[in-house]
Amino acid sequence: MNLRPFLPLLLGAFLLPASMESAHANPFSATSSSTNSLMAPRTNLALGSDAFVVANPRTGEILAERNANRVMAIASITKLMTALVVLDGNQRLNEMLTVTMDDVDRIKGTGSRLAIGSRLSRADMLHIALMSSENRAASALARHYPGGRRAFIEAMNAKARMLGMWSTHFADSTGLNPRNVSSAHDLAKLVASASSYPLIRQYSTTEHRLVRNGKRQMQYHNSNRLVREGSWPIMVSKTGYIREAGRCLVMDTRVNNEPVVMVLLHANTTDERVADAKKIRTWLETSGRMTLTAQSTPRTKLFSNQ
Repeated sequence: MNLRPFLPLLLGAFLLPASMESAHANPFSATSSSTNSLMAPRTNLALGSDAFVVANPRTGEILAERNANRVMAIASITKLMTALVVLDGNQRLNEMLTVTMDDVDRIKGTGSRLAIGSRLSRADMLHIALMSSENRAASALARHYPGGRRAFIEAMNAKARMLGMWSTHFADSTGLNPRNVSSAHDLAKLVASASSYPLIRQYSTTEHRLVRNGKRQMQYHNSNRLVREGSWPIMVSKTGYIREAGRCLVMDTRVNNEPVVMVLLHANTTDERVADAKKIRTWLETSGRMTLTAQSTPRTKLFSNQ
């Protein structure tokens, strides 16, 4: 029997598994040998966070990831979506909102500096929700939405679908509810979208803010130590913590003049998530990844809605 006509098929059968494994390991990389050598440090990026994504939002290329499709609780990273829905609603930012008993945390029992009866503008509520992760502020924002809290949560989930966040579900506006879940891939899309809102960029990266509450003035600080240190060009920032989510951090920043989105989920401590972010920055600055990204055209776009 003449096997010559079948040799290409037999050869392909032997080679196909190896080529599929390579594509699965790095679906966004180019196929040149220089790309493969530059990707080598990717496997040595030892972070404490259980799941993470490092991506270039300009090209859509994923630069590093681990457990990026795992659905996890996301804690106060939720408040980025809260901000999107508030701003998309085009409500008056100078309207005064009142904190009521409905805004008290009955899930985790956390406290708040906003006493019942506190009155702040919608802008100030949004500012301290993003900057300091103020839960009663985030709750009041949802409660004062047209249709109330239920309509607000529906708008959050509708916005998630619009952004292609298919592994995401929101149950409240604060992140205190552990049923607020997403994946690192989805949250990278959320951060990229949030970065297009000037007020989110401004409010989430303010180091300190004095807020007037009646006759009192209260000073709030940014919950992200890296913002307070001021050594990074950070455009969007949000931290999060509940027991189910661990310590979380998302940022839109720049490394070597290229945009970078970092998503870090379920670190054990605040120090660990900060150390992870610094490791990523050092890795990008020294590995050549950002140079490659600036010159490459990925086959798949992380930030598409498809």
